[in-house]
Amino acid sequence: MAHNHGGHCCDEAGHSHDETELGIQYSLYKHIDVENVECLNETVDGSGKKIFKPWEDRLNREKFVESDADCELLINIPFTSNIKLKGLRLIGGESESHPNRIKLFKNRPGMTLKSYFVSTDQEFELNRDSDASIEYPIL
Repeated sequence: MAHNHGGHCCDEAGHSHDETELGIQYSLYKHIDVENVECLNETVDGSGKKIFKPWEDRLNREKFVESDADCELLINIPFTSNIKLKGLRLIGGESESHPNRIKLFKNRPGMTLKSYFVSTDQEFELNRDSDASIEYPIL
């Protein structure tokens, strides 16, 4: 059984893997159809597409998305193949702009902001995280 020791992981054979290796290995970035990402309620059109980055660029804060009139964003993330989402890492802003809650909806095309109020597949509170060190498990 694999286990984690403070940012380094060891598999059953005793091989050590640091978090960067695992991030690159398990990143879903290459499976995201970035051109078809939809973001509702974004201040700058197209900014929601730009927040998805390769693991090695995850700390680059030049590309971000902010909501416009209210505090909700709805992002539809299409994938180029079937995937199994096991965890989520989210980097928020340094100030009060950090999100405090996330709701996940699976396989629901054509969602609108009214969809925010329907039942979710999973939701949880978020902690401030400026370097993507927190991974939220997906059930």
